[in-house]
Amino acid sequence: MKSSIRVLVTGGAGYIGSHVVKALGERGYNVLTYDNLSYGHREAVLYGDIVIADLSERDTLKKTFETFKPDAVMHFAALIVVPESVKEPEKYYRNNFCNSLNLIETCLEHRVKNFIFSSSAAVYGIPEKIPVDENASLNPINPYGYSKVMVEKLLSDVSKVHDFRYISLRYFNVAGADGKGRLGQRRKDATHLITIAVKTALGKRPYLEIFGTDYPTKDGTCIRDYIHVDDLAEAHILALEYLMDSKMSDIFNCGYGHGYSVREVVETTKRVSGVDFKVIEAKRRDGDPPELVADNTKIKKELGWIPKYDDLEYIIKTALEWERKLTF
Repeated sequence: MKSSIRVLVTGGAGYIGSHVVKALGERGYNVLTYDNLSYGHREAVLYGDIVIADLSERDTLKKTFETFKPDAVMHFAALIVVPESVKEPEKYYRNNFCNSLNLIETCLEHRVKNFIFSSSAAVYGIPEKIPVDENASLNPINPYGYSKVMVEKLLSDVSKVHDFRYISLRYFNVAGADGKGRLGQRRKDATHLITIAVKTALGKRPYLEIFGTDYPTKDGTCIRDYIHVDDLAEAHILALEYLMDSKMSDIFNCGYGHGYSVREVVETTKRVSGVDFKVIEAKRRDGDPPELVADNTKIKKELGWIPKYDDLEYIIKTALEWERKLTF
């Protein structure tokens, strides 16, 4: 019975974490969220209870494990803003790596052997080959990406000497919102293109900037692989089932295997919203790869993942409908 399987979700009040908590709850899992609410929101936790604390609080973390007795941990709690990671690297290494170490050590102390890690395509940096598969070199170009690589390395080393297995899911560009309008991206300082586009369409921003129009792509703007957050949540459910069936540790890309340019996202947002909002062309940002698209062959084959929402208009529509509900 899934109701007897206990899953601790760190960062479960955040954007992606809350969608996974929803998916776990709908499937009947016993779920507990652990979140410091620095960016998460209590009302976003639709299933189970919440412990409001930071992963640096070892005593609280230990007590949570002793009380809840998780069978598995899903780890989403992390800082994610790339430019900020460049300006404040120590903040990112402390939060993303040191706190992950605290969590993993607590898992080992309480014999929790199933761990799912929220990683990122940022571990690849600027790939030599597109689409990029899981065997590509890890060459992150910012502290955020390095912090994810460091945790992946820690997980790999720990799994070699303990009864502990993990799956690292490397996300590409996560977007969209719950199809029923219950959850979505809430960050006021959101840096994701689709969130910025729908905010601009709704008049919450005066204009949208396109950073670089001279890339070697079909229209000169960067191409990214956008994955709907509900499809990503489903990948986590499949990863959990895989681990609970005593499978081996592994790493999977989470993307659709094709991309859209910035201009295509902007034009689609204009069409879906019916608003011809202002767009400004700006200079390139440092470190933006021209194209970043996942090779998703492995996750489809090994986990049986079948995306349901591989439709840019649907992704933007759900993001737009969610943004309309927000007051900021």
